[in-house]
Amino acid sequence: MNTELLQKKSVELRADIVEMLYHSKSGHPGGALSCIDMLIALYNEVANVDPQNPKDENRDRIIMSKGHACPALYVALADKGYFPREDLWTLRKFHSPLQGHPDMRKCKGVDANAGSLGQGVSVAVGMAMAAKFKKKDYKVFAIMGDGESQEGLTWEAAEAAVHYGLDNYVLLLDHNGLQIDGKNSDVMDIGDMVKKYEAFGFQTFKIDGHNFDELIAALKAPTEPGKPKFICCETVKGKGVSFMENQVGWHGKAPNAEQLKQAFADLGVSR
Repeated sequence: MNTELLQKKSVELRADIVEMLYHSKSGHPGGALSCIDMLIALYNEVANVDPQNPKDENRDRIIMSKGHACPALYVALADKGYFPREDLWTLRKFHSPLQGHPDMRKCKGVDANAGSLGQGVSVAVGMAMAAKFKKKDYKVFAIMGDGESQEGLTWEAAEAAVHYGLDNYVLLLDHNGLQIDGKNSDVMDIGDMVKKYEAFGFQTFKIDGHNFDELIAALKAPTEPGKPKFICCETVKGKGVSFMENQVGWHGKAPNAEQLKQAFADLGVSR
């Protein structure tokens, strides 16, 4: 799929994210809009997955460790054909498989439960260790947020990934500079994440997280033997929606009808 088609998909799935949250009246738009392009690249160009066989032992695993951004995961899964697109409008409703945080027991295509920050990254490292133990070739991709990277679990996971030579593990940081309480630099400065992961022993990349050419190139770059991969994706929280971009207040708030209409106009979609 060429980048023009990926970009078109990016616009449509952003519209789906905003519409989902409008129907649910709650959720987290900012971080979902900042990481959707990573998921589009993974599901359409990089990862070995099959919606017709979602439990294939040899599939690649994709872990949304920043679980509150699950609307992005859900729209990517629906687009790939894991479940009907109409299910998106049931987000956060009783008995819906689309919970406020991803639940692998309820939603087809979800590889791990997430929500308690840091645990998804740690589970991903465990999955990569299991692949090595069983001599399987699958890869494990995890998406982590800025605020999440302040959790001690993430650094224990990084240490383990290097110690066990998990070159089948890829960690993507959704580096949009904001978290629930404000700027990272004000709440708990995370510093230069590329240098930190490089010091741990990761193979590192720093890219524009909304540029599909850069995303795909980094994800497909030959892996250094014995080294896990860290990709720092520079992103914009609320990307694509004018009144949400770089606004911390849109971390966890749903749009009303007027705002939904404005979001569609910003994205250039007619619904």
